[in-house]
Amino acid sequence: MSAILSGSGSLWLLLLLLIAAVWMLSRSKHLRSETQLPDGEVIYTDNETWFANHHVLHAASLRLVGKPDYLVESDDGSLIPVELKSGYAPTAPREGHVLQLAAYCLLVEENYGVRPSYGILQYRDKAFAIDYTPDLEADLHDLLTEMRATVRENTQARNHDDPARCANCGVRSSCNESLV
Repeated sequence: MSAILSGSGSLWLLLLLLIAAVWMLSRSKHLRSETQLPDGEVIYTDNETWFANHHVLHAASLRLVGKPDYLVESDDGSLIPVELKSGYAPTAPREGHVLQLAAYCLLVEENYGVRPSYGILQYRDKAFAIDYTPDLEADLHDLLTEMRATVRENTQARNHDDPARCANCGVRSSCNESLV
């Protein structure tokens, strides 16, 4: 009789493990569909939904650092940076968003030795695949040069009129003009 109960207990344990596995698979699919990530393995993330990550990508020669929201490695070994935007999609991606994504493409190439052919701008309701072309990279370099010149000349003051934007700023903790 105890052998029957022991076998029954093992069967219940197996059933419980099977239910847990199905739930975890379902949860994983739900998270991927929620983020609308491309197929492949998430190898880097800037939020702690998937795993904690404190690694900042950097290009020392350009004095550029950043953390894409996601970096997906596709089955063919290519790397795809994904930048999430909380708002609804405009008719065409905003130039600043495209250049931010270009910066992540450059950082991926510098840190992983693989040049992304494109990146993804994911708005709340629509995604744009942005080709990382030599022209886009040149535009990024031009912008970085312009930004450095502006900082050297100190001709443009930062806008500190929006406390909500200030609260979400990545350098708020070291800013002596912080509003929050």
